[in-house]
Amino acid sequence: MRPFLSVRRGVLAALAVLFSGSNALAAPSMNASALSQEPNLDGDVANDPAWNAAVAATGFVQVRPFEGLAASERTEVFVGYSADTLFIGVICYDREPEKLIISDGGRDSITPEVDNFAVVLDSFKDRQNGFVFSTTPGAVQFDGQVVKGGVGGFRSGGGGFNLNWDASWDVAAQVNEDGWSAEFAIPFKSLRYGGETVQDWGINFHRIVARRNEVSFWAPLDRQHNIFRVSDAGTLKNVSVPRQRNFKITPYLLGQSRRGGTLADNSESDTDWGLDAKYMLTPSLSLDLTYNTDFAQVEADDVQVNLDRFSIFLPEKRPFFLENAGQFSVGNPREVELFFSRRIGIGSGGIQQPIESGVRLSGKVRGSTNLGLLHMQTQSINALAGNSYSVVRVNQELANRSSLGAIYVARQGEGDQDYNNTYAVDGRWGIGDEITVSGYLAQTETPGRRGDDQAGSLRVGWNSQAWTNHVAYSKVGENFNPEVGFLRRSNYEKFDFMIFNRTRPSDLWGLFELRPHMYHRSYFDTDGYHESGFTHIDNHFEWHNGLEIHTGINLTHEGVREPFEINKGTFVPAGEYDHKESQLVFMTDRKKALSGSVKSYIGGFYGGDRVAVETKVNYRLGDAFTAALTWSHNDIELPAFAASDGNPASVGDFEVNVVRLRLGYSFSPKILIQALVQSDDRSDLIATNLRFSWLQAANAGLFLVYNEVDDDSIVGAMEKRREIAIKYSRILDVLR
Repeated sequence: MRPFLSVRRGVLAALAVLFSGSNALAAPSMNASALSQEPNLDGDVANDPAWNAAVAATGFVQVRPFEGLAASERTEVFVGYSADTLFIGVICYDREPEKLIISDGGRDSITPEVDNFAVVLDSFKDRQNGFVFSTTPGAVQFDGQVVKGGVGGFRSGGGGFNLNWDASWDVAAQVNEDGWSAEFAIPFKSLRYGGETVQDWGINFHRIVARRNEVSFWAPLDRQHNIFRVSDAGTLKNVSVPRQRNFKITPYLLGQSRRGGTLADNSESDTDWGLDAKYMLTPSLSLDLTYNTDFAQVEADDVQVNLDRFSIFLPEKRPFFLENAGQFSVGNPREVELFFSRRIGIGSGGIQQPIESGVRLSGKVRGSTNLGLLHMQTQSINALAGNSYSVVRVNQELANRSSLGAIYVARQGEGDQDYNNTYAVDGRWGIGDEITVSGYLAQTETPGRRGDDQAGSLRVGWNSQAWTNHVAYSKVGENFNPEVGFLRRSNYEKFDFMIFNRTRPSDLWGLFELRPHMYHRSYFDTDGYHESGFTHIDNHFEWHNGLEIHTGINLTHEGVREPFEINKGTFVPAGEYDHKESQLVFMTDRKKALSGSVKSYIGGFYGGDRVAVETKVNYRLGDAFTAALTWSHNDIELPAFAASDGNPASVGDFEVNVVRLRLGYSFSPKILIQALVQSDDRSDLIATNLRFSWLQAANAGLFLVYNEVDDDSIVGAMEKRREIAIKYSRILDVLR
């Protein structure tokens, strides 16, 4: 019996560790101070009398490079409030301030390669959602929304972190002989919170000392987590919040002049206007209205290389759709998304269909229930009929990163049989500190496409200090058709798993971390046909000096039932293709003024061979100028063949080159000039986007944009299309 009892006790002990979580240190707390006067907001925290009565939060702990040790430099953080604003002051002491790495690439451009400080505010203290605000010694602004505990990482509009969410707030910073310091002024109107007069919030801070590759946190985190991990945040006590009305409108004026391309009379000019309005029904529930919605005309999509049979994903950039976008996100990111707002008003090929009006109600009700209601109406234009779109989303947050929700998405056209509906339930279950089970079940309703119209997914993930593993299963029916969503492919069952390890050697060749891992995914159609398979075996070597080398091998399988055109005149015939390829990555220290990376794929490809190389060079001059040059080169050799057995004739070999050059110069953190030049030789496309921006607040301000496209693929078009656009938008606080 004794061996049995020993084994049982060992199992129980292991389960206790597993379900109690690995973060042994208790989360700290601090008090918010009622300030007798507002800070000067010049960045000089040490000499500002407004902070005299505030008590500093200190004791930051490293997660890298030396996990668990005290931060190498002292950081002091003060939090206070006035009648309408939350203030945060930080002093980042540094014994070598001349070695600070400062780069000013404009709003939301902060990366781990520059010195910075960030705060996350869990203003509902629900341990799942939050707002992130960050700055640098150059006073660059960075903000975003954390949802679903940050699971899913960075996303443009949805997922675990919504980088494109922008709030109205101010920050000032300065560098001095003791290091650098900064002062944040965040109006309560820019935040969302509960109904109590005095509240406790979740809060955490991180600081990056770039030259040492050092990341430290006030509330200690395990190495696998970042500041999005609000479930392990500390507590900000006694925040006295105002009961104020909040009504803002953001009108915009747009003037455009176009010349060339497919224009029959060679040139045209027009003007347009519209507005968004926001009214806070409660501090946690907002009503948003839009008329003639801003189409983000000053933004440009990146040219992407697509060398397979399936759709590519382009993120949402229109301001109206960005707030609380993560709460509407259900499905598997960039593969099956049941609601994808870019489907509203933007058709295939990027054709815009004006949005006449829209309304959205979103936020929290009853503390832990997230509610989202959306209705949009597009106009009829040319051959495109108008449509109405409706979305209903409810999500109930539960303890320990868990939740249960449902979503309904509808499109209604002009005829009784022109409609599409999507219904789904989804959930997430957190087990202990490391295990998460998530999934969804969905069904669509489309006239003429009945039966086999369901989809679903189940995923089990385990994320510990040393391991990040998951196993998942997904199924999408042949007639599953979320027309207001994103569906990369249909009619499949998918199995995938990953085993990923992080090891930090104590003394081995100057290595900081080794990351051996394996990933596999397979797609089968409903007949059991193996349509795609991918197995990736790799190891990442990261050195303390910032150098990284990734050495991997990929085993691929593609089952092609019908020929498809992979390039103009080049076809892949029906058949099954099994190949091997090497995957090598080399990255220099990204903290240096000049850095670069090379990624290569060399091996078999659809019965032939491929050599693919992507090279990127980054350059930073001082704290104002940045440049990035990317060249993606694919040299593909495929068999040439004459038409036979239903296969069209194919010319065989081809090359694809995409070149992208980004330049940016910041006159100040809010005044920026940017250039984006892209070339794609497969579509004979050269596109230039020049943009001058002068931000007032959030993403509103003055924009002057020049676009030029040389696209030889359009038959009968002039050689070049040119466009000049000027847009001005301003956030007006009606109930100041």
